[in-house]
Amino acid sequence: MITRPLAITALALGALAAGSAMAQDKPMADKTAAMEKCYGVSMAGKNDCAAGPGTTCAGTSKVDYQGNAWKNVPAGTCVTIKTPKGTGSLTPIKS
Repeated sequence: MITRPLAITALALGALAAGSAMAQDKPMADKTAAMEKCYGVSMAGKNDCAAGPGTTCAGTSKVDYQGNAWKNVPAGTCVTIKTPKGTGSLTPIKS
């Protein structure tokens, strides 16, 4: 007799968890789609990837505002980001 209410409760909790997970998938995809690579704006060790020769990937830039290291930023904002070395760039900056 106890197994029936327990099974119903387990099914209800499973459905709620699945619905919650599905509801969170779409906003994350939209957020990712609205990003762009911005070169020359990351601080040392804070880049998202592509930090040039001698580095492997994320978090490997050696200096602040390294021109060949990029950071994901909201689409349309890169070239408006001001740094001591100028503004952000959508392409790698030659140092």
